[in-house]
Amino acid sequence: MTPSDDAREAAFFGRRKGKPLRALQAERLSALLPRLALPLHRPHTDPLSALFAHAPSEIRLEIGFGGGEHLVHRALERPDVGFIGVEPFVNGMAKALVAVEAHALSNIRFSDRDAIEVLDWLPAGSLDRVVLLYPDPWPKKRHWKRRFVGPDTLDRFARVLKPGGAFHFASDIESYVDWTLFETRRHPAFRWTAERPADWSLPWAGWPGTRYEAKALREGRKPAYLTFARQDATPGASLSD
Repeated sequence: MTPSDDAREAAFFGRRKGKPLRALQAERLSALLPRLALPLHRPHTDPLSALFAHAPSEIRLEIGFGGGEHLVHRALERPDVGFIGVEPFVNGMAKALVAVEAHALSNIRFSDRDAIEVLDWLPAGSLDRVVLLYPDPWPKKRHWKRRFVGPDTLDRFARVLKPGGAFHFASDIESYVDWTLFETRRHPAFRWTAERPADWSLPWAGWPGTRYEAKALREGRKPAYLTFARQDATPGASLSD
């Protein structure tokens, strides 16, 4: 069964809020997020690098960053890179904002809006990397259309990524890994970079792990790590040809 080819206007179907926020989290959410949020209310006419205090060497987008552990780790690891984190879940956003202030990070911008809205706002060819880690697998067949990876989102990734940029995907759900491989390999703008059978079981350099990954390993599920390169391609061509 292949995903629906229908485009969508939204991709977030989960809860937007969980447990009550701690006082510090609530304060950072109200005071810090407005300063760091992407200005989606207006078209972006300046270069995307203008969002950051110092011109970044590259810009990366992480969609659904959870509590921000991976996002903050990468921002600390690469202060020369500009990071954009998207997370509609209030508790995750609040946790990430507390970490950003604690580490005095100036190379992260945020959005608590739907990732589809963010992708459509971003300028074409503005990103060096798109990262999607452990997205909701929506295991029931009737919910497959809610899976984030699909022809419409891959079209959006292709538009915002620079040629030579990358789409990184990780999941511990075998059916979603297969789904992502099928959809991304048939998209003419992407090439799976694996060269050996073991490649998709090896995390990326500097990988810190995530809470979701730790849970998967405890429960006996093996994560997969996929990298797809953004390439120039003729519309309608197939990478499997």
